[in-house]
Amino acid sequence: MRPFRSLLAFTFATSFIPVSFALTYGFPYGSQKIRGVNLGGWLVLEPWITPSLFDNTGDSRIVDEWTFGQYQDKSKALATLQKHWDTWITESDFSAIAAAGLNHVRLPIGYWAFDVSAGEPYIQGQLPYLTKAVTWAQNHNLKVIIDLHGAPGSQNGFDNSGQRMDSPTWHTKQSNVDRTNAVIKRLASMFAGSTGVVPVIAPLNEPAGFYGNDILSVTKQYWYDSYGNIRYPFGSAQQSNLVVLIHDAFQPISYWNGFMSYPNWEGVMLDTHIYQMFSDSDNHMTNAQHISAACAKGSSLASSSLWTVVGEWTAAANDCAKYLNGRGVGSRYDGSYPGSTRVGSCSGLTGKASSFSSAYKTFLRQYWEAQIITYEKNAQGWIQWTWKAEIADEWTYQAGLANGWIPKNPTDLKYPTICN
Repeated sequence: MRPFRSLLAFTFATSFIPVSFALTYGFPYGSQKIRGVNLGGWLVLEPWITPSLFDNTGDSRIVDEWTFGQYQDKSKALATLQKHWDTWITESDFSAIAAAGLNHVRLPIGYWAFDVSAGEPYIQGQLPYLTKAVTWAQNHNLKVIIDLHGAPGSQNGFDNSGQRMDSPTWHTKQSNVDRTNAVIKRLASMFAGSTGVVPVIAPLNEPAGFYGNDILSVTKQYWYDSYGNIRYPFGSAQQSNLVVLIHDAFQPISYWNGFMSYPNWEGVMLDTHIYQMFSDSDNHMTNAQHISAACAKGSSLASSSLWTVVGEWTAAANDCAKYLNGRGVGSRYDGSYPGSTRVGSCSGLTGKASSFSSAYKTFLRQYWEAQIITYEKNAQGWIQWTWKAEIADEWTYQAGLANGWIPKNPTDLKYPTICN
């Protein structure tokens, strides 16, 4: 059945796109660099970004947004979330992001904002904030990438998909994929007429391709389906100008070379996420090795057959942040993560910037610059994860601006030759 559907998708797309037709995007992709930040932990909860929301429940079973609604009184959970939605990101954040010389925000949202028809325990109410965010972006001349961060059944088993689980189940049921497609159709219809503010839809964050072909085959078909849903939201042959941002599913960029490429496909961009802390070996690297590894990413980025953006990355170089690996899970760096080999103490490497040494802040600046230099030179640009966090300043753009390891203007580099 799948090969037939793949062929259908390909035929559908190619038959409707004259090679001479050129879409006009809401941002000059290809000629101007994306410089952006993610609004993480706002409309999709992540325990490491807002640990207080989880700790204050007093229930250790609450480890993600699913259990946040499952294991506490619904009215209490809703009141907590509404206060969080009202205060975590406001228009003043959009103003500050624009003032910092950035041009994009990537906004994660979960499928449950649209659909809990299978009886999921999620608390709804995110959609008015999505609408507000688009208005605020327009007010401050920022572009919004709307990113579907969680799908029914979880596409990766991570807490940031909404549901932390041992292994993902999104790809195991056609009904999960159908529900996800319906959400993308709704997003496309909401924003197809607003591409000057919302130029991009990312149909799914981080599907776990490292589990193998079962999930990769479903993901590739889903990318085809998403292209049709996003490119043709009007119920006719009329096309939208929305860019379709597909994730690399944790595969090498070379895996996607030739996939959904121009001229048969138009307005497709590849999203890759680059982190250096989610393995023992990453945490054992020296500062110089982290910088060198960042610079070395250039060749694979430059080899992509699609426009490519580094949609998540950070100046952090360890997994010390509280709950980064999940609520109740330790860190590899200090040896508290199961099976890890201790590097040293996390003291002074996470938390508030007031505890950071000047040498550590210098490293954060060097590592930050090595990454943006590489991602601008060899790709379409970058979107840092994330704008703010309660007690993990090493991760946040806001704290970096306030404490000097991120410049007030991203083109103002102290170490312009760091990758030479």
